[in-house]
Amino acid sequence: MSVTADHSPDTSNGDQATPADRPAIQIGGEAETIRVLTTALGQGALPDVYVSGGQLVHLARVSGKAASAAEHAHQADAGALPVQADPITAPSLTWLLAHHTFVYRNKFNKATEQWEDVEASPTKAALSAVLSSRYWPDVRPLVGVVTSPVLRPDGTLLQTAGYDTATGLYYAPTVAMPPIPAQPSTQEVSEALEFVTRTLLRDFPFVADADKANHIGLMIAPILRPYLGCLTPFGLISATTQSSGKTLLAEIPGYIYGLKHLVWRKNDEDELQKSITSALHSTAAVMLWDNLAEGTEVSSAVLAKLLTGPKWDDRNLGSNSAGFEAVNDRLWLATGNNIRLGGDMATRTALVRLDPNDPHPDQRDQTGFGIPHLDQWLKKPANRVTVLRHLLILVMDWINAGAPRSGHTMRQFTTWAGAAGGFLAHHGVDGFLDNVAEMREADDENTTWTAFLAKWHELHDDNPLRARVLCHSAEPEVIGNQVVDRWDGTFLTDDRDRIPSSKSLGKLLTGHIGRWHGPHVLRSRHDKSANSLVFWVETNPDHDKADHDQTPAADEQTALI
Repeated sequence: MSVTADHSPDTSNGDQATPADRPAIQIGGEAETIRVLTTALGQGALPDVYVSGGQLVHLARVSGKAASAAEHAHQADAGALPVQADPITAPSLTWLLAHHTFVYRNKFNKATEQWEDVEASPTKAALSAVLSSRYWPDVRPLVGVVTSPVLRPDGTLLQTAGYDTATGLYYAPTVAMPPIPAQPSTQEVSEALEFVTRTLLRDFPFVADADKANHIGLMIAPILRPYLGCLTPFGLISATTQSSGKTLLAEIPGYIYGLKHLVWRKNDEDELQKSITSALHSTAAVMLWDNLAEGTEVSSAVLAKLLTGPKWDDRNLGSNSAGFEAVNDRLWLATGNNIRLGGDMATRTALVRLDPNDPHPDQRDQTGFGIPHLDQWLKKPANRVTVLRHLLILVMDWINAGAPRSGHTMRQFTTWAGAAGGFLAHHGVDGFLDNVAEMREADDENTTWTAFLAKWHELHDDNPLRARVLCHSAEPEVIGNQVVDRWDGTFLTDDRDRIPSSKSLGKLLTGHIGRWHGPHVLRSRHDKSANSLVFWVETNPDHDKADHDQTPAADEQTALI
C-alpha cells in the first residue's frame, strides 16, 4: 500500500473528502487488519502523528482553551490556536482513520453478485493491538512542542513553524514572530540590553545585583535548553511583603513561553506528584506555584527528584499501571513572602529576592516607570513579541561571540550555570549567583544543624559521644530554683518539638556524617567496646569563609549553591 501524507497541522473537518482524496486501506481478518494498519501508520497515512516515548501521539490545535480576551481576539486565526500532543487511543485512532483515510473491506453483494469495496471501521481489539506496539521506527519522534524560538544543539535558531527534524521539536507560535537575525548588529544588541535591564526589569525592587542577574539567567533558560541539553534549577522569587511584584516577575517568562499555574499543598507529596504529572501534559514551558503562604518551607523529596532528573515518570492518571513518562524540559518557579527552604532544596534553587522597603508598595506612582502598568502591557501579544525578540537578539549575539562560559558551578545544574553566567558576563550583567550566603540563610535545615553542631562543639569539644549520652546531655538541669537548658534551644527535636529518642537521634546523626554545616562537620566511628557508633564535631572556621568567598573560577566540582 502506498501512502502519502500532509504533515502540517490539520485544520479541516475532513468530512467533505471523497475516498479518492484519502489513502485507501483494505482490511480483512483481525490479524491482517493489525498488520495493515501498523504498516499504514508507519507510512504516514495519518497527518500529524508522531511517536513520543514509544507511544503514538497526535498533534492537533485546541479550540476553546482558557485564555484572556486579548488572547482570544488574537486567536481569530486558527493558526494561532494552541497546539497539543495527545496520546492516540482506540477511539481517537478510529476518528483519525475515518477523517483522513478510506478504510474498507471487500465484500460480496449477493444482490448484484459483485465484489464491492465497503467502508468499514476496524474493531476496538485490532486498534488496541496496533497501539500496543512501542516500536515505530518509521514514525517521526516528537521531543516536545515549543511556542517560541529556541536554540538548536548546533547554535542555530529554530524559528520556522512546524516540525524540526534536527531537534524533534514542533514549533507552534501563538503570536507572529518576526525573523531574528543570525548576526544581530551592534545597535540591535545595545537596544536589546537596554530594554531588558533598564526598561523591562528596572522598577522591580531587587535586593542586589545577584537577584536581577539570576532572574535573567532563568528567563533565557527555555531558549537555551535544547542547545545545552541540561536541567535548570528551581527559581524561587521571595519578597519581604505583599505587592512587591513577585508574581509579575514570574509571569514575564510565563507570558512569552507559556504558563501553567500549579497549586502548592504543604506536606502532601502524593498531591504534589499528581500535580506535576498533570502539568507535564501541558505544553506550557513555565510552571508556577504562585503566592505560597507566607513563611512556607519548601522541602520536598518529590520536587527535589523532579529537578535533578532528566525525565519524569509516574502512573497514568486514573490508573494503577505505570506508563506516563515525560522529558523534564520546563522551568519550575515559585513565589511567596519570606519563603524558606528545607531538605536539599537550597542546592537546587536560584534565588531572586525583592524588597520594596515601602509599607504600601501597591500605591507606588508608576508615572516614571520604565513600562507603567507592566501587567497590562504584557497582555498584548505585540508587546510579548518585543520582550522575546530582545532576549533572542542577546542570545544570538552571545552565540556569535563563541557562547563563552563562566566558571560557575551548581550541583546538577553546572551546564546551565556556566552558560547563563557566560551570557550575563558577555553582556556586562554582574552578580550572577552571588547570593549564596542568603540562600543558606533561607535553608532552615542547614541553619538548624549549624546551630546544633556549634553548640555541640562548644559543650563537648571533639570528644566522641554515643547518641544516648548526647540525648542525656540535652535534658534540662535544675540549678537552684531555675531550670537551665545548656543547649539554649539548639538541640534537635522531633515533629512534636520533643527531644528524640537515642535511636531516632542516632539515625538523624548518621544521615549527616561528613556533611558540612557552616564551619562544622559531623564525624563518627564504630566503638568496638560499646558495639555502637560514636559521634563528634570538628570545626574549621576557614571552611565556611572559603565556601562563601569562592569565585566563579573555582573547581568545577565545587557547587556554589
